[in-house]
Amino acid sequence: MDALPPTTIETFHLRLGDIADTLPKRLRQCADFVASNPERIAVSTVAELSSAAGVPPSAFVRFCQIMGFKGFSGMQRLFRDAHAPRWPDYPTRIRALHEQGQDSPSALLAEFVEAGRHSLENLATSLDSKALEAAVETLAAARTIHLVGFRRAFPVASYMAYALEKMEVPAMLHGAVGHIDARHALVTGDAMVAITFAPYTPATVELATYARERGIPVIAITDTLASPLRRLDVTALCVSEIDVGAFRALSATLSLATTLVVAIGARRS
Repeated sequence: MDALPPTTIETFHLRLGDIADTLPKRLRQCADFVASNPERIAVSTVAELSSAAGVPPSAFVRFCQIMGFKGFSGMQRLFRDAHAPRWPDYPTRIRALHEQGQDSPSALLAEFVEAGRHSLENLATSLDSKALEAAVETLAAARTIHLVGFRRAFPVASYMAYALEKMEVPAMLHGAVGHIDARHALVTGDAMVAITFAPYTPATVELATYARERGIPVIAITDTLASPLRRLDVTALCVSEIDVGAFRALSATLSLATTLVVAIGARRS
């Protein structure tokens, strides 16, 4: 065992972020898979996870040991304790709110307003201003801005596409409708905004990887240090949202997105 095991998901992500760039290829595959699919760690066998990650089971076990665990069971226990109760399915979340007497519209509004306020305060104090300036400079100079965000991130990507269109800034929203793959539209001189949060959407990471392999700059809007986007030589803008009963709103993320599009419009005018 190479180190003491992390005792929280937060310290796990911090350690993963610290060592990710030093790992050999197969262990890096394990790291990327765990960062992209944290919800699967709690419910899958090591054979299932190693197969999905494209590595032998021995490599997955070795990854667990490098992270400080004696083996896979120790790492799985951490994820079961942390992720399983934190992000239950939607019916379970609703039932919990009802049982706690917090499901009235007025109570929910007050909770989400308070969570949004804390999320916005965190954004204001934690966002890297140099990264924000670099992101605006890159996007303002781009021929076309490609916007990628699926699942919970889709409202953010679609809003940015709408706002940029109103400002007459060339932008393209990538989506999964009809399984139409528009990656061929990415050309030299363009830039991409890739938006994803834990558990990270593989389609977003894959498109961002495709862009970086072709020398196209990527601005990543993401959350943790373990985000797979942070390993692609991107300009990373980190934002976290406070949850209410395991429901996460987009208050801070949309504020960051609005800041970006308005700053881009101002820079290009």
